Amino acid sequence: MSHETIESLLEEERRFPPTAAFAAQATVRDPAIYEQGEDIEAFWESHAKSFTWFSAWSKVLDWQPPFAKWFVGGTTNITVNCLDRHVEGDKADKTAFIWEGEPGDERIITYADLLRDVCRCANGLRALGVRKGDRVTIYMGMIPELAVAMLACARIGAAHSIVFGGFSPDALKERINDSDSRVVITADGAWRRAGVVPLKANVDAALAETPRVKTCVVVERVGRAKAGVEMVEGRDIWWHELVADQPETCDPEHMDSEDLLFILYTSGTTGKPKGIAHTTGGYMVGAAMTHKWVFDVKDDDIYWCTADIGWVTGHSYIVYGPLANGSTGVMYEGGPDYPDKDRFWDIVERRKVTIFYTAPTAIRAFMGWGDEFVTKHDLASLRLLGSVGEPINPEAWMWYHEIIGGGRCPIVDTWWQTETGSIMVSALPGLTTNKPGSASRALPGIHVDVVDEEGQSVPLGSGGFLVIKKPWPSMLRTIYGDDERYKDVYWSKFDGLYFAGDGCKRDSEGYLWLLGRVDDIMLVSGHNISTMEVESALVDHPDVAESAVVGRTHEIKGQAITAFVTMRAGTENTDEKRTEIRKHVATKLGPLGRPEEVYFAPQLPKTRSGKIMRRLLRDIAEGRDLGDVTTLADPSVVDSLRAQYQRHHT
Repeated sequence: MSHETIESLLEEERRFPPTAAFAAQATVRDPAIYEQGEDIEAFWESHAKSFTWFSAWSKVLDWQPPFAKWFVGGTTNITVNCLDRHVEGDKADKTAFIWEGEPGDERIITYADLLRDVCRCANGLRALGVRKGDRVTIYMGMIPELAVAMLACARIGAAHSIVFGGFSPDALKERINDSDSRVVITADGAWRRAGVVPLKANVDAALAETPRVKTCVVVERVGRAKAGVEMVEGRDIWWHELVADQPETCDPEHMDSEDLLFILYTSGTTGKPKGIAHTTGGYMVGAAMTHKWVFDVKDDDIYWCTADIGWVTGHSYIVYGPLANGSTGVMYEGGPDYPDKDRFWDIVERRKVTIFYTAPTAIRAFMGWGDEFVTKHDLASLRLLGSVGEPINPEAWMWYHEIIGGGRCPIVDTWWQTETGSIMVSALPGLTTNKPGSASRALPGIHVDVVDEEGQSVPLGSGGFLVIKKPWPSMLRTIYGDDERYKDVYWSKFDGLYFAGDGCKRDSEGYLWLLGRVDDIMLVSGHNISTMEVESALVDHPDVAESAVVGRTHEIKGQAITAFVTMRAGTENTDEKRTEIRKHVATKLGPLGRPEEVYFAPQLPKTRSGKIMRRLLRDIAEGRDLGDVTTLADPSVVDSLRAQYQRHHT
């Protein structure tokens, strides 16, 4: 994002206060709530008391920077709070999930149904020998069994590690081995734009190099013949056979507040994914409270978060947060453009969705497809919109507000991360006057700041690094198996401050404007992808000698991956070779890692000390003037790269 663009954001004059009618019914409408959040222990304890605990905590917070323990000594089970207390109350017959498959099949799942299915799966996992403290890897499409599997793990105290179904066998293998999972749960395949994603085949390829995995459980989704499934005797078992004769009740494991709930892997600048470790009690409180407050959830709402459960947004705001609040959620299997580009709006209209939470990448795609796909549907049921995954530009915000929300729906633009577990910065829709493009301010109980290189708070109207100053309940506890890396990645830049990795400006009124990543992580379609991961995949190709990767601005994805490669001697630099290299990266990392563009370089632009000049590569990828190249060992290197850019973009 250029300096000029940043300044134009900070000069945004449009204001959208909540309507009097919305504010009057809002869950949070007293601005004094921000003052109450100053005392973090009293604030978060008051929320924790609304949950079911087997035993109370002896201490709210034990903070030994950078390691936090919340609700110390308290025991609970998150599934009791997501399921049992609703079934035992008045919500047994309330719909938990409205699920729609891409081909049009559907399932309406009540809280009683979900509790029964979770217990049967949990008993099945126990029959396989899964015990408290074990890890289970889950690799599935967006079907109800995905939520059932993760809740079943939580029921018996096994930590789940969900791997997004778009990741490659290599990426899956790496995550299975790092978490030391002994059981993998998958499906034969997943529907995607009428095609089949070969999930079981990918698992088979991964398990060839995961010697500690003893069991693979397989859901039959698309049909074993269509998916080409081969079951390995003694290792593989069908889901329906595993759960068929299991009891419909399962005693929940008593979990210490700090017992591991799940591991979720995110990109790391070293190339090795980071296993973000979240524990039970604090995560539960943070995810549920933020879901209730940010989305102003009411008992009769139909709430739809369009994320995949394989990402943290799906963990917190499809499964755990909404279920803890007894909400009704929509879950959809396929893409937004199948069988046509109005699929989402058809679902909103038919299901009477009231709260809709999606990503700026999707919003920009909807804009590009044209208003006609939206306006032919009645979206009058919508009353609140949300945005997640990356900063939303003001133009997309306005389109979302006017075309999707009909000019009447508040928008909550949320900033948070896999590491934070729950939303950190957002409007509160009954209180906040929105500025298009700004995420507003930190939520009550969350203490953020914008600091300079020395860690000093910058004045209003200035920019710097977004940090969090005090611990919060849903924060990651460590990187799985690597406390030192946890300290180095998140706590080493500024003493005593959690550094989120994002740049931020704070305007004259204190509103926060997120500016995206400041390190070697690219934000592609709302997902963090490490430049090092892509570079490693590129040089894995037998013809690639060296590579460098940067992110460039993309009007739909936010950032697109641009790769610069030096080929081995004797290799021809052809368009066919470009295509081959892009496919190779997609095979290694999954489609999200595929470079949008590949440039051939006789050698990469380096300083005389051998450091790659990524600034110049970013300038080339963005089509900008290159500026000073005198520090390069060979300034002529950039000429061929610039010529390739001009040929590609003319």
